[in-house]
Amino acid sequence: MALSVGQKAPAFSAKDQSGATVTHTTNAGKYVVLYFYPRDNTPGCTVEACAFRDDHAKLKAAGAVVLGVSPDSSKSHLGFIAKYDLPFQLLVDSDNAVSTAYGAWAEKSNYGRTYMGVVRSTFLIGPDGKLAHVWPKVKVKGHSDEVLAVLTALKSGRPLPTDAAPAKAPKAKPAAKVKKAAPKKKSA
Repeated sequence: MALSVGQKAPAFSAKDQSGATVTHTTNAGKYVVLYFYPRDNTPGCTVEACAFRDDHAKLKAAGAVVLGVSPDSSKSHLGFIAKYDLPFQLLVDSDNAVSTAYGAWAEKSNYGRTYMGVVRSTFLIGPDGKLAHVWPKVKVKGHSDEVLAVLTALKSGRPLPTDAAPAKAPKAKPAAKVKKAAPKKKSA
């Protein structure tokens, strides 16, 4: 089930790293950056979490709350937060209920093996509880900057940055160029 901008954000309830329950209404009236990542302490997930950490003051100043979601345990989340000084909550989604509700739990493949796992994705939930922006497949590098740019544009009423516009269908590849045969040499 693909979620789209303007749709009511799916309801959820999960414990954070300290055991506190966080629901879809906990931060009502604020923007919520709900980002899904596969696993604590892995290279891409660490880069992504640290980027959100580095931009946290700007995101908070723009009125947003950041929530990370993965299947890891609260103990793992506590260690990840302490190791990288993360200033936001990480939600425990051990049964994949939140990931499933947001379409972030799907079949993946790696080295010819297929399995179910978290698809790195981010959802910006507006103060009205509707999805304000969706990043269905996140590339880690620069993602936090993209989220901040979209949040800033939405709050100011400016158009979204062009690189944050909804995904477009891929362009058709140009037809392959046909090599012309070399002219035959005339014999003397």
